[in-house]
Amino acid sequence: MFEKIRCYCYSKKNFLFLAFPIMAVLFFTACGSISNPDNGMAESVAGPVPMGETSVSGYVQNKITVNSSEQVAVVPDIAEIVYAVRTEAKDAASCQQQNTSDVNNVIGILKNMGISETDIQTTDYYMYPIYNYSGNTQRITGYEASTSLTVSNLPIDNLSDILAKSVEAGINNIQSIAYQSSQYDEAYANALKLAMESAKTKASALAEAGNCSLGNVVGVHENSNYSSARYTDNALSSKMRQAEQMALEDTAGAGIMPGEINIEVNITVDYLITTP
Repeated sequence: MFEKIRCYCYSKKNFLFLAFPIMAVLFFTACGSISNPDNGMAESVAGPVPMGETSVSGYVQNKITVNSSEQVAVVPDIAEIVYAVRTEAKDAASCQQQNTSDVNNVIGILKNMGISETDIQTTDYYMYPIYNYSGNTQRITGYEASTSLTVSNLPIDNLSDILAKSVEAGINNIQSIAYQSSQYDEAYANALKLAMESAKTKASALAEAGNCSLGNVVGVHENSNYSSARYTDNALSSKMRQAEQMALEDTAGAGIMPGEINIEVNITVDYLITTP
């Protein structure tokens, strides 16, 4: 019994003797992972980084967001016209026949002026009876037909002549004239560049006021709606409704003054800022 106890104690003692240097190695290894301020290495302390911030080399990095809008003016050089031939007749067949004849005359004039057939489109057609109401009864007195044409890519310089000859051929209702620019893409790209420059100026001023260092762009969002630049002149259509024949004569001799088109962009830019 005594021998067994001695053997047991001896074995336990050996175990403790062997375990001590192993624990010491582990202890000094763990201590070695903590930097010593005396050897020139900064002490690293792990901790949560606030949301929206990134800790890098002892600095806190965040972002600044600015909005920027710019406009570029361009002179339109092409136009799109929407106009119609309206016809009245006693019976439906005659009304449709006369309307078709007048529309074909207009299309023929346009083609003779060098306008491509692909730029001429029939966009609307209707025909309905004209009623005369007397007392409690109604009576059909005739029919009215209308065919609308949309003519695109018209040179601004020839627009007055195109309108005049279209009226002579049978056009008697001008619905709208839209002015456009063939240089829209280039002007839009220029406006975007100007907006980026303006955004950087704003961001630099804000960063300086906040005692921060402005960094690189980390995000750009385009808020503007990219579309073909145009505006619609409904004045001619209004005049047609008020006094059709007078408006036709005025339209045929009217000078076209499209003015300018303002192409506007709006962007949101994110910049990285660094605060010591």
